[in-house]
Amino acid sequence: MKKSKINKIRNIGIIAHIDAGKTTVTERILYYTGRSHKIGEVHDGEAVMDWMVDEQERGITITSAVTTCEWESSEIHVIDTPGHVDFTIEVERSLRVLDGAVGVFSAVEGVEPQSETVWRQADKYGVPKMAFVNKMDRIGADFLGTVEMMKERLNANPLIIQLPVGQGDDFTDVIDLIHMKQIRWDDDALGTTFALLPIDSDYVSRAEKYRENMIEAVAEYDDELMEAYLSEQPIDEAKLIGAIRASTIKLELVPVLCGSALRNKGIQPLLDAIVNFLPSPLDVPPINGSHPETGDSIECRARETDPLAALIFKVSMIEGRKLSFVRVYSGKLKAGGEVYNPTLKKKEKLARILQMHANKRERVDMAGAGNIVGVVGLKDSSTGETLCSADNPVLLENIDIYEPVISVAVEPKTHSDQEKMDEVLQKFMAEDPTLIVRKDEDTGQTILSGMGELHLEIITSRMQREFNTNVNVGKPQVVYREAIASPAEATAIFDKEIAGQRLYGEVSVSVVPLPRGAGNRFKSNISEDELPGIYIDAARKGALESLESGSVLGYPVVDVEVTLERAKHKDALSTELAYTVSASMACRESLSKADPFLLEPIMDVDVFVPESFTGEVIGDLNARGGKIESIDHKMGSQLIIATVPLSRMFGYSTSLRSATQGRGTFTMQFSHFDRS
Repeated sequence: MKKSKINKIRNIGIIAHIDAGKTTVTERILYYTGRSHKIGEVHDGEAVMDWMVDEQERGITITSAVTTCEWESSEIHVIDTPGHVDFTIEVERSLRVLDGAVGVFSAVEGVEPQSETVWRQADKYGVPKMAFVNKMDRIGADFLGTVEMMKERLNANPLIIQLPVGQGDDFTDVIDLIHMKQIRWDDDALGTTFALLPIDSDYVSRAEKYRENMIEAVAEYDDELMEAYLSEQPIDEAKLIGAIRASTIKLELVPVLCGSALRNKGIQPLLDAIVNFLPSPLDVPPINGSHPETGDSIECRARETDPLAALIFKVSMIEGRKLSFVRVYSGKLKAGGEVYNPTLKKKEKLARILQMHANKRERVDMAGAGNIVGVVGLKDSSTGETLCSADNPVLLENIDIYEPVISVAVEPKTHSDQEKMDEVLQKFMAEDPTLIVRKDEDTGQTILSGMGELHLEIITSRMQREFNTNVNVGKPQVVYREAIASPAEATAIFDKEIAGQRLYGEVSVSVVPLPRGAGNRFKSNISEDELPGIYIDAARKGALESLESGSVLGYPVVDVEVTLERAKHKDALSTELAYTVSASMACRESLSKADPFLLEPIMDVDVFVPESFTGEVIGDLNARGGKIESIDHKMGSQLIIATVPLSRMFGYSTSLRSATQGRGTFTMQFSHFDRS
C-alpha cells in the first residue's frame, strides 16, 4: 500500500451494541473500497472481520479486527470492535488508540445498553463520533426516534445530515441534506453504483426544513456561517462541510447518517462522511506521555521527524506467533530496527511490520506517525506498554483493565495435555489482560477468571479448537472478595533456625475496615530509630501479601488498613525474612479476629422485554435477589434496569428465553462488590 500523508489518514472504530450491524457495515466498507471482492455475511459465517471459528459459529464479534482500506485518496484504518459486554476490554483498548468512531445503531431498537457503554468509553478518551442508523429496511424502524434516544441516553448533540426515504418495507433511498440530492442505489449491482437524483416532490418541503435545522445547528459553532445564514445568503457547501468537520472534531456535534448495510444502501456516503468529518492524526491534540525517570510531561506530536512514541494496544497469538498491534503516535517504526520498552527497561527488535487486513497481512518496511500496524518480533513487550527510542524515552498512559468476576476450574484430560494447557494459557493471558489464571493450592486445579460466562466459554472453546488441548471444564464460580467488619490486633513471633542460622522477628499489627472501594493501605507507627527501614518494608510486604488470601474462603481481602504498631528487634538475629513472615502471621491472625465476611459481585442488569412479559420477568429478578432500579417504556418494549448478585444470575439467559418466548434480551456488567 502506498504511503499516505498524515492528514489523509483516518483511524476509526466501528462501535455499537451486539447485533446492531457493526460487522455488516465493516464488510460493506471493505467491499466498496475494493479491499475484498466478495461481500461476507455474518449470518453465513463468512464475514472477513469475524475470522475466528467461534465468531463465525456464534455470529458475533469476539476480538477487535484491524483492517486498512482506501477511499477518495485517504487511508482508513478500521477497527471492528465487539458488542458483547464480556469483551468490553477489546473496545476499551481500541478506543484508546483511535482518532474517531462510528456508532452504529439499529433503527428498530435504537440506543441499547451496550451502545451507551461504548459511547461513554469513547467520551472518556475524547473520541469524535459520527452515528449511522442502520436497519432502516426493518419493520418498526424509527429514524427520528433513534435520534431522540441519542439525545436522552447519550447526552449527544446529533446533527441530522441525511433523511431516509420511507422506513421499514418502504425504505428505498437516502436524502443528502448537504448537497440536497436523493441517493438511489442499484440493487442489481449490489449497491456498487448509485444515482444522485432530484429530491422526490413529496419530500422536498421536509428536506428543506431539516436542511434549515442542520445549518442553524452548525452556525451556532461557526461565526462565518451564522453571518451567511442570518443574511439569507446561499450557503457554500464546502464551507458547510468544513464547519461540520470542525464541530465534530471539537465534540460539539455528532453527524447522523442512515441506511441499511444488509441491503447495501448508505455505505458510500458513510465513507465520504468518515473522510470529510472525522479527524486525521493531525486534527486531534497530541498525546502526552511522561519521562520514565523524571516524570516530566512530554508531548508526542504526529510527525515522522519527531522521536518515536508508539503504544501496543493488543497482542494476538496467530498460528502460534506473537503479533503485537501498535499505534504509532510520533516518529516511525522501521522493520529490522530496534525499539526501547521503558516499562521493562529493555530493547526489543522489530522483525517485521505488517499492514493488517483482518487475519491477512501485507509486509511494509516502515510505519510512520498516525499508522496502526501489526509488529512481529517483540518477545517480552505486552498490552499497554510503550515503544520508543532509548535516546528519547517516553512512557504513554497504560490501558485500564477490568476486574474479573467469574471463574471456572479446568483440568487437562491427559498428562500430555497438562504441558500444552499451561503453554496455551500463557498465550491467552498475553492476548487478554482480563483473563487471570491461578493454581488452587488445595485442589491442584487451574482456575480461569474472566469477565463473564461467554468470555470463559470462548477461552475454553479456543483451547480445544485452535490448540487441540483437551480439558475438563467445571461449572462457573463467582469470584468473591473478603472484608472485615471490626478492628482487631494480633502479635506474632517468628523464631526459627533455618540452614544453621537462627532467625527472629516479632511484630504487632492492627487492622481496621475502610469504606467500600477505598482499597488496601499500610502504615507504620514505628519510627526508623526503633526499627530499621528495611525491616519496616519487609513487614509491609508480608502484611500486604497476607491480604491476597482471606480467612473465610481464601479470596483476596479488600478495604483494610493494616498498621504496624510494635516490633522487637534483636541485632544478631533479626532478618528481613523474619519480619516478612511474622507480619504476615500477625496480619492473618488479626483478620480472623476482625469479623471477616464475604463480598460478592453485584451486576448491573438491563433486560429488554415485550410489555406482556414484564410482570413475569420482574418477579424472576426479585426471586434472584435483584433490586429494580427503573422501568422505561420504549417502542412497545420495556427496559428493566436492575442490580442482581452475580451468583444468582447463572443460567439466566435460558430462563429469560423461556419466560418471554425467546423475545427477551439482556446485558449484564459488573457494578460493585457488596456484602453477601
